[in-house]
Amino acid sequence: MARVLSGIKPTGPLTLGNYIGALRRFATFQDQNETFIFIADLHALTLPIEPSELRRYRRDIAAFYVAAGLNPAKTSIFMQSQVPAHAELNAILQNYIYMGELGRMTQFKEKAQQQNEAGLGLGLFAYPVLMAADILLYDANIVPVGDDQVQHIELARDLVRRFNNRYGDILTMPEAKIAAGARIMSLSDPSKKMSKSDQKGDIYLTDEMPIIRKKIMTAVTDSFGKIAYDFDNQPGIANLLTIYAALGDETIEAVAKQFEQASYGTFKAAVYERVSQALAPLQERYRQLLAGSELDAILAAGAARASAIAQATLQKVKRAVGLL
Repeated sequence: MARVLSGIKPTGPLTLGNYIGALRRFATFQDQNETFIFIADLHALTLPIEPSELRRYRRDIAAFYVAAGLNPAKTSIFMQSQVPAHAELNAILQNYIYMGELGRMTQFKEKAQQQNEAGLGLGLFAYPVLMAADILLYDANIVPVGDDQVQHIELARDLVRRFNNRYGDILTMPEAKIAAGARIMSLSDPSKKMSKSDQKGDIYLTDEMPIIRKKIMTAVTDSFGKIAYDFDNQPGIANLLTIYAALGDETIEAVAKQFEQASYGTFKAAVYERVSQALAPLQERYRQLLAGSELDAILAAGAARASAIAQATLQKVKRAVGLL
């Protein structure tokens, strides 16, 4: 049985894009694989974040994991920071990844351009080292990621080769499982990916239904007046087609055919109905989890299972390098 590991950083409210691209997909792995899904709260510290926000977002993600179908009996769900082996293996592995390799990471370059370079923390530069530790602790064979994280997986693979060539067969080689299909864009600017920072263009999973409806009905479209998938010329309509198709597990071509005679208003109303059908039960379960003690029990049990696996790998690594 293969072992799957993935996680989400609690740096903002989860969006519809997170649900379609990650949350729904995580549950598909748990029946055929040994699955570990965590909240990457240590990674959240690489850029400034208020403690109150970090506390809220990390619990939100945990609750939405379960609400989206992750079964705690099949999947270990845990906070990264509750498993100390992540930090300890990170301290060891940082000696086996080179400064030049880290400096070539595209995500670091992009974030460095957005920030005052003199104020960048070491954690942002060394982010891929901790990510490698996250993966390698669990002997993960499969790592579901977006295409923006593939470079980090390749660096982790280089690290495995380097480490094993020196110390023997210690670390397991991971494989990236690139998220296929829907890439959800902002409703206010469909040239940009739906992230966590555009209050007008992002549909947050915690948004009330009237707010979601308003965001969809006022989504940027065009003056062509026809429903067709043409991302270059009609990116707004293309994005709405993608959302509708993804939530219904339909092809975009079939959806475009279905609505080819519809007005933009009629189509947007249909998109809202499909989004509300998906998110209403998700939100109800999310609220139940936050209101009770079940979530704490799930996270404690998940951290215990994760720690047992992580400690076994950490001991092998420490013994290999001479720390035991």
